[in-house]
Parts: sequence; C-alpha cells; structure tokens
Amino acid sequence: MGIRTVFTDHSLFGFEDAASILTNKLLVGTLKNVDAVICVSHTGRENTVLRGELFEIDLQDPNKLVVRENVYVIPNALVADEFKPGPPKPTDISELPLIHSPDARLRHRIVTIVVLSRLAYRKGIDLLVATAPRICATFPSITQGQGGDGPKLIDLLQMREKHLLQDRIELLGPVRHNDVQSVRSPHESFGIAILEAACTGLYVVSTRVGGVPEILPKDMISFAEPDEDGLLLNSLLPFYVNLSVTLDVVRAIAEAIAIVSTGKHDSQRAHERVKTFYNWEDVTERTEKVYDAVMKSPQMDLWERMQRTMQLGPFAGPIYTIILIVDCLFFLFLEWWMPREDLDYVKVHWNPKKFAQVHDDSLSCTVSGSDMDTM
Repeated sequence: MGIRTVFTDHSLFGFEDAASILTNKLLVGTLKNVDAVICVSHTGRENTVLRGELFEIDLQDPNKLVVRENVYVIPNALVADEFKPGPPKPTDISELPLIHSPDARLRHRIVTIVVLSRLAYRKGIDLLVATAPRICATFPSITQGQGGDGPKLIDLLQMREKHLLQDRIELLGPVRHNDVQSVRSPHESFGIAILEAACTGLYVVSTRVGGVPEILPKDMISFAEPDEDGLLLNSLLPFYVNLSVTLDVVRAIAEAIAIVSTGKHDSQRAHERVKTFYNWEDVTERTEKVYDAVMKSPQMDLWERMQRTMQLGPFAGPIYTIILIVDCLFFLFLEWWMPREDLDYVKVHWNPKKFAQVHDDSLSCTVSGSDMDTM
C-alpha cells in the first residue's frame, strides 16, 4: 500500500523456548520491510535487534555486521502531576526516645512495603513469597501491603498462614488501575510502573534485570542481583526458589528500609527529580523527529521488499514472499474495484503552531479557573 510504517517495541522476550523461537521468526519477517523501529530502552533495543535481526553487512568490512540506522531509543514518560507524594507520616526516629541503640531504633521504625502486581511467576511473586517472612522476622515493625490477583494468590495465602503473619501482611485483592503506584517484574524493558512509584516519592527495590537499571539514579533505587542459573532452574521447576537470589532480595529490601528509616530519602525531592527526567513533550518531540526522518527517507519499491523478504531463509523466505505478492495482487484488485479517486480524503492541514497555541490557551484558562476557585 505504500504506507510508511514505524514499529514500537515495549517488551523483552527470550530465545530458548519454542514459543519465543516462533515469535522471533515472525518478528524477523515483519521487521524486514518497516521504515523504523522505536524501543523504550537500550536493553530493549539490543533485545529487539537480536530477535528481529536488525543488522546488515558493513559496506567497508564484509565480514562485519552493523545495526541498522533506523533503530531508535525513546523512553516512556508520565504525567508527574498525577503521581504526587502523599503527606508525610507522623512517625519519625525522633519520636522513639526510649530506644537508644541506632540498630534498635531502625528495627522499630514503622515502614510499609507496598507491592501491587499481577500475582504470577513473571511478576516475581515467588521471590516475594520467599522473602516476606525473612523481612518480617528481621524488622518487627515492618508491615506489607499486597495488591493484585492471579494464580500465585494461593501461595501468598499459604505463606501468610504458615508464618502467622495475618497482622503484618495485608492482601488487598484487585486494585483499580488509577490507584496503582508500583508494579514489579523480572522481565522489564523499561518499567513504567517503577517510574510512577518513584514519582510518588516511594523508594524502589528491584532486581537488576532488563532495562530497569536505566530508569532511575542509584540513590533512588536498590538492586538485587539476579542469579541466571537460579532463574533458569526456576523456569524449569516453578516450585524452586534460588536461595542466593532470595538472600540478595532481602539484602536490597533491608538497605531500602535503612535509607527510608534514617530519612535519607526525600519523597518531595524524588518527585521533582523524576518530573525533570521524563516528560511527554520531550518524548513527542523525539518521536516526531523519527517520523520526519521516515517520511524524508527513500521509499522501498516492491522488488527491494521481495529481496529483503527472501533473506529470511530457504524455507521462510519463499513463504513470506508469496504472502507479500498475494497481498499486492489483492491491493491491486481493491484499487480496480474502488479507485483512490473515488475516496474521500481529509483535507485539513495539520498546523503544529496552531495546536500549541490552543494548548497554551487551554492551560491558561485552567489556571485562571483554579485561581478563582481558591479565592
């Protein structure tokens, strides 16, 4: 049809199981003829390049492969005003005058650990089940709130019953989308929920996987190192939880508790920092540059598309090429049956300056209305 196409990838996928192999092969065929690819993190870019085979032979060195120039990295963003920190808690270390030992004061500092997630293996609930009793035993004043639903709910219930933690761990069940502030997963390309949690002033704990290390500065997040052998064994034996991973998650959570308890994490300052890190205006501007580059690039003709498609291999190449040719013949039939000249087109020209002016005027009207409400 001659329509320019930009593919945006938000997820990470593996290479070892049958489903991933089949999906990746379909992705290779799909991305052969797209004009550009956008990924949300550098880790996601590497994953997409490998899965989609987005590389070509270097013209200067035929023995070398280089990544295609039309693969871009544009992160996600958020509306920071929708994720503001709550009012400060009245509890503070200064309110514990009878506890003289710093370690004891830390252990009795009231801190709530919040986990909101789909209760499935992919979200790391096995690690939560293994680490929650250890955290509760180490820090007697710690409470945990778990929101979400899924197949791993029975594991959480059994863990809470086994360790008699009904008064320490609250299971909230399904939570409305607009009430969710933090979600965690062992396979994240960017982890927008981590960004949202940090914007609300929460200190984040995560395993060092995927594109998560790219999201926040080191002083706003604590990492637990994943054990690749343990994660592989866990994928083969779902009931298995690697001890080294569990202990490192406990260490990371203990580190976070110490930082929050001693007042080293300023929620309001964290919100202001995240507000400057990611915004939709910057994302939109960068995306527009990608679209503009695509529109200015030379368009591939049918013969070039067929040549690219045949590079899929001796088996998949001819199959995809036949599908491509059949689609082109079908479009020719549609062109004959319903010519382009008989179609109605929207002839209103897009004016970015006019849109920006209307947007600024609406913001000014909103601010004026809020000022009148406060008078």
